[in-house]
Amino acid sequence: MTNAILIATQNPHKVQEYHDLLTDLKHIKWLSLADIGLGDMEVEETGTTFEQNARLKADAYYQASKMLTLADDSGLVVDYLNGEPGVYSARYGGLKTAEARYELLLDNLKGVPSDRRTARFVCTVAIAAPHQPIQIVRGSVEGWILTKPRGINGFGYDPVFLLPNGKSMAELTTDEKNLMGHRGRALRAALPILQELLGI
Repeated sequence: MTNAILIATQNPHKVQEYHDLLTDLKHIKWLSLADIGLGDMEVEETGTTFEQNARLKADAYYQASKMLTLADDSGLVVDYLNGEPGVYSARYGGLKTAEARYELLLDNLKGVPSDRRTARFVCTVAIAAPHQPIQIVRGSVEGWILTKPRGINGFGYDPVFLLPNGKSMAELTTDEKNLMGHRGRALRAALPILQELLGI
């Protein structure tokens, strides 16, 4: 399919997020796994790094679709916890809800002083295209873990992540998060690669 990009997700909100972040790509059809009949296909994330998991997903869904495919893996890295939750951010502690996961994180950092609560959000995007090696880009944003949640926007660990501007990630507007966030930074790094692959 010419000028179509497969986003390796079943989440329509993530597809819309890619569309919103990559507005420079005009006349591109953005497709989810469900849109092309791959909604039931799951790729086991067996990697120990964000890059490995993004690469696994991009390769598997490209092989199944033969379409230009983007896959990402992202999460929170906390220095004091030796990189946890890392690639397990979405299933930290085996807990089901985002609130339970960030409460566990806060418990694990109880009593740790603010200067040792350094952390970063990381997003790695893998780009799989015909007759090309998989290309990897990465975006990150540095900050600290708060002692209690702040803000009502965002999702995941956003309420407990403090940015250098003094706001939590959950206190940002959507436009601010797109500009400052790790996925936005990764996708801006991906843009020239995608433009070259699409010939635009």
